[in-house]
Amino acid sequence: MNSRWAQIRCSSKGTPMRGLPARRIASTALCAALLVAVAGPAAVAGPAREHTRAASRVPLPDAETLLAQVKGLSDLGGVLTPVTDLLNSVLKADNGQLPADEATRLGTAVKDAIAKVTPTAPTTLAAPQKAIDELIKAVTSGDAAQVATAVTHSVTSLVNTVAATLPGGKLPAPSLPSLPTPGLSS
Repeated sequence: MNSRWAQIRCSSKGTPMRGLPARRIASTALCAALLVAVAGPAAVAGPAREHTRAASRVPLPDAETLLAQVKGLSDLGGVLTPVTDLLNSVLKADNGQLPADEATRLGTAVKDAIAKVTPTAPTTLAAPQKAIDELIKAVTSGDAAQVATAVTHSVTSLVNTVAATLPGGKLPAPSLPSLPTPGLSS
């Protein structure tokens, strides 16, 4: 019996043999049982819990008004990005001059963005469009002084549009008590 026990415990090279198949089966069964015990109730309760949440959902007060405000901000962001892309390109260009095809491409992107939101704020967006047209003309003119004036006018027009869009788009009035005054040191 001792020699048989030695054969089971050691292989021919003197290293221990792998665990018995029953141990592997038992450990696999234990892991599976633990997995079912932990994840099972959550998997079963998930759809029921979601159904309970859906049944108890109550919309926020004035949700429609708030959604309209968020849409207005989103629309304005759709205009700001192409304008700032154009302004960044101009300010990074040599002497503020862009090739005509690039200026046209960037200007068209601004016009397309403005056209998408014009029904929500037609009067406020007409001013940035005029400023952008002047900027496109300046960045292809070869005159850096024209570019500086046109960029300043475009930025001012964009800021004015944002300010005019806030109350016009039924957004809350800005509250800026802690905003520093430009050009003054604190």
